[in-house]
Amino acid sequence: MKNWQIKASLFLNYFVFAILLNSVGTVILQVQNNYGVTPGEASVLEGFKDLSIAIVSFLLSSFITRWGYKKAMLTALALVTLACFIVPLVPSFWATKMLFAAVGASFALIKMSVYGAIGLVTKDEKEHISLMSFIESFFMVGIFAGYFLFSGFVDDSNLQSTAWLKIYYLLGGISLAAFVLLFTAPLDESESKPETPSSLAEEFVQMFRLAAVPLVLVFVLCAFFYVLIEQSIMSWLPTYNQEVLRLPTSLSIQMASILAGSTALGRFLAGLVLKQFEWHKVLTACLLLAAALVLLAIPLASNLGDQPITGWGNAPLAAFVFPIIGLFLAPIYPAINSRILSSLPKQKHGLMSGLIIVFSALGGTTGSIITGNIFGKLGGQKAFYFSLVPIGILLVGLYFFKKLQAKSVK
Repeated sequence: MKNWQIKASLFLNYFVFAILLNSVGTVILQVQNNYGVTPGEASVLEGFKDLSIAIVSFLLSSFITRWGYKKAMLTALALVTLACFIVPLVPSFWATKMLFAAVGASFALIKMSVYGAIGLVTKDEKEHISLMSFIESFFMVGIFAGYFLFSGFVDDSNLQSTAWLKIYYLLGGISLAAFVLLFTAPLDESESKPETPSSLAEEFVQMFRLAAVPLVLVFVLCAFFYVLIEQSIMSWLPTYNQEVLRLPTSLSIQMASILAGSTALGRFLAGLVLKQFEWHKVLTACLLLAAALVLLAIPLASNLGDQPITGWGNAPLAAFVFPIIGLFLAPIYPAINSRILSSLPKQKHGLMSGLIIVFSALGGTTGSIITGNIFGKLGGQKAFYFSLVPIGILLVGLYFFKKLQAKSVK
């Protein structure tokens, strides 16, 4: 099969970064146990991850084709491999911060390069869409697998143990394998080079001009608040499971995988539903159902009783119900990304992708930090009730986005 090696490398790249990026919720829980930091202090890990994604995407989105997709991905994999091997040797909160900074910066390079490389290794639109869908699905597989991998290294009998850090030797090994596979894979990047490249200053000006377009401005606000909701829940669900539902630590991490599974299912079903129904009606219904689930699921965490919870079999109903919110939130992000890209000329898609990554990263950081501080001051139940606020804002934002998008295609 043509290009099988580079395609396999793209899958492996996304798999290892899915585990590392979305381990932040698990690590937030563990650094509270190991290093005695508060929830508010632990929440900055999301910032180290997401702000590094935003900064690198902003600075390098217009430079990535000149550098080369393969070189950028090799640099990212080398940096993450080194960081993973260092963290178990230096068990400290600052080393964990540096790990997520390295992961975030590297993922920005990986995502921009993978999106660009897909177009180089596919022959037509159908193959492009198919490969993109498979790679994004594999990202969800990585998230799902990560919860079980991390839980397997956690010692429930000694929460202060840092033995769980040994998982980074495994993840470093996978990253190293991805580096070797990519290094030996041929990739012709001649088609990605612009015929008459503009200067970096000119491309930065174009990005700012694009962000000032009303349609794009409303879109980036919608993307910001969507990721704010998603990451605030994903990053703090393991802590919620342990502190509010009183699950053992390893089980708290495992049961957070329900969120990843429901999100994957939601994106698959959305691909079918959005072919039949108008996108704005579908997304509005999804947000209303997500809000209803918050109001239904959080009260279930009250009056749990005194019986110790030992496994999935006697876990409370709330541990199963609340993560299903991923089913309703999942369709929103891909759908709005598709709508904004289809409303812009193709030559602006690269700049738009940079804006998507930047504002998504900022939304993730903001959501995690706000939720972490509410968690520390008011408790886990009130922290997740907070998600109703951005859900309401997003409902309004989608209404204006639909109106502006409809005008742009007339």
